[in-house]
Amino acid sequence: MNYTLLFLILLTLTTIVRLWLNQRQIHNVIAHRDSVPEAFADTIPLSAHRKAADYTVTKARLARWEILFDSLLILGWTLGGGLQLLQDLISHPEPGSLSSGVLLILAFGMISAILSAPFSLYRTFVIEARFGFNRTTLNTLIIDTLKGIAVTLVLAVPLLYLVLWLVDSAVSFWWLHAWAVFFAFGLLMGWAYPTLIAPLFNRFTPLEDDALKAAIQQLLDASGFVSKGIFVMDGSRRSSHGNAYFTGLGKSKRIVFFDTLLDSLNNRQIIAVLAHELGHFRHHHVFKGMIVSGAMSLLGFALLAWLLPQPRFYHELGISTPTTAAGLILYSIVLPLITFFISPLFSWLSRKHEFEADRYAATHADANDLITALVKMYEDNASTLTPDPLHSIFYDSHPPAAIRISELQKAVS
Repeated sequence: MNYTLLFLILLTLTTIVRLWLNQRQIHNVIAHRDSVPEAFADTIPLSAHRKAADYTVTKARLARWEILFDSLLILGWTLGGGLQLLQDLISHPEPGSLSSGVLLILAFGMISAILSAPFSLYRTFVIEARFGFNRTTLNTLIIDTLKGIAVTLVLAVPLLYLVLWLVDSAVSFWWLHAWAVFFAFGLLMGWAYPTLIAPLFNRFTPLEDDALKAAIQQLLDASGFVSKGIFVMDGSRRSSHGNAYFTGLGKSKRIVFFDTLLDSLNNRQIIAVLAHELGHFRHHHVFKGMIVSGAMSLLGFALLAWLLPQPRFYHELGISTPTTAAGLILYSIVLPLITFFISPLFSWLSRKHEFEADRYAATHADANDLITALVKMYEDNASTLTPDPLHSIFYDSHPPAAIRISELQKAVS
């Protein structure tokens, strides 16, 4: 197998398809910019529809440059010799040691993040600000970044040491052990994130509206959902976008509303949105997602175990001195080029879950309230009502607005 040729074919195909989908999205949204879809003609003003179109197109045009940059960066790290150069700088005088391997992975992640930072900064401080969404200050961004680095180091360093040790120890079926470690780590994060990590970045306060709390508790009791509490998150510190979600595992489950969402919707609409989120719980979507993720990651580790012992995998992708850490990085670069083409399958599964959650909400709350809430959220978040269907199949975890509203209207009728 010629890994260089296969790699270049995958990278070229992925880049071309991503650019093609991006152009389809831009063209479709512009083509419908001056006409509100019939299903929303009475609820979404033309000015809001045009704003959503312009917002979507502006983000897509930035994404086009980001796609090209990512492809060049991948070439630079691999065939351009960037990863080998970084390994040479870090590994001296102990090439292949656990510490140098951990440092190589961390340095690769840090440098990649720094090189990609201009796109993130432009998106936040130019695009989001231009359309009235950004509330993040430079000071907040710096503090968030430093906190993120600290959390990453605390969590990632022990995990990387353990995984590299498992690989280098040549334990039989090491990849099964490594997969178990990653799966257990994911479960741990599901438990720890809402109570230990998320509060480092946002403030969570108990919901104070007694009438809303009573209505929510009634819905929770009917759904059999036991949570640690109902919290309001200060999302408005960073953005005017609104959302709601429940998070955590076991007894750490909690319901979270963005303060921007509570300011935008009335109580009946909030209950309908919460009913949708509870639909995910009642249909065990989190558990099903863990099973699918676990199965895919198991296959991924099996493929990794097959590739790592092959010197050609390293040599033909720009690494003259094979090490476990370099192999893991190469794998992290190559794998997305493969999984991109099966992403429509996961998007389909996610949209299927959204339809199921909507149907649950329609039977445990007023479907009309969910419809009006969704329409308000589409308008407030400047979500396009006319995405390109093929682009949506690849990228959208939620059904297109018109299809989703249509299904809910069937529930009403």
